[in-house]
Amino acid sequence: MTKIDIFSGFLGAGKTTLIKKLIREAYAGEKLVLIENEFGEIAVDGGFLQDSGVEITEMNSGCICCSLVGDFADALKKVLAQFAPDRILIEPSGVGKLSDVIRAVQGVDSHDLALNSFTAVVDANKCKMYMKNFGEFFNDQVEHAGAIVLSRTDSISEEKLASTVALLREHNPSAVIVTTPWSQLDGAQILAAMERKDTLASALAQLAAESEAEDDVCPVCGCHGAHEHEHEHAHEHEHEHEHEHGHEHAHHHHHHGHDADEVFVSWGIETTHQFSHEELQSALDALGDAEKYGTVLRAKGMVACTCGSWLHFDLVPGETELREGSAPITGRLCVIGSKLNEAALATLFPAR
Repeated sequence: MTKIDIFSGFLGAGKTTLIKKLIREAYAGEKLVLIENEFGEIAVDGGFLQDSGVEITEMNSGCICCSLVGDFADALKKVLAQFAPDRILIEPSGVGKLSDVIRAVQGVDSHDLALNSFTAVVDANKCKMYMKNFGEFFNDQVEHAGAIVLSRTDSISEEKLASTVALLREHNPSAVIVTTPWSQLDGAQILAAMERKDTLASALAQLAAESEAEDDVCPVCGCHGAHEHEHEHAHEHEHEHEHEHGHEHAHHHHHHGHDADEVFVSWGIETTHQFSHEELQSALDALGDAEKYGTVLRAKGMVACTCGSWLHFDLVPGETELREGSAPITGRLCVIGSKLNEAALATLFPAR
């Protein structure tokens, strides 16, 4: 089975730079074919990408999403027959509509192809301007992306980055958005985001699983040896994903045999806010106030620090670990507990 990754992005957003990074750091060992479609007569990127050992099929007679839709199916079939690649990378013209490219791929009648990811590369500096002036094309790329990878985020302010994310969320509330500068990430992290493996929902689910596996005290009734009487507390999970401002998710975990109001809730946000070490420590200390924030059983996250690094934290009642760590694709934090006050938590941990 050959995977297909589509890289859309407005003119100059950095698609080719991203593809080169993934070739070096994420696609190593795979047999790749890159299909390019430049707007114009000459494909300028083919030469140096061929240096990476990637086969190039250039189509310069028009846009993949309009005049080449028919030929495109034949091109893909020929690529499969000639090269039998592990993965095909499609880099359409910057003025192409991502929705049309996706449709073109879906229209190929082949059981040997799997549409793996469709990504929009967005210049964080120019998002607002492109939305205003070229909305028909730019917004289509944003709205149909499974992942949005922001470029040039190392050269803008925290406020502008937050504003850019908010604009993108208006057009696509569910895409994974990569806000961290590419220099701080490796290609494997970006590929995981493109494939929607590195998401807030997956982080919340992982934290919930860790919390259950590590608890020695039943957090509902307070009895010890929770693992020894699981038959008394069967755990059934109902996940409710709410896409709201700040990309918040609420997960409710109902425990049978207890009152209906004894519900575990996990809450999380993606955030571009930069915390000082002192600000984050103060916020984590505040989680001990059950009357204000609810009963916090576990908290975990990775956020940008005003000092230029990243802060990782892990909290259980009465114990907090705070350390510098590697960069994630964007700031993210998760909280699990009982009767959580989500509005108060959102104030304590701002999304931007």
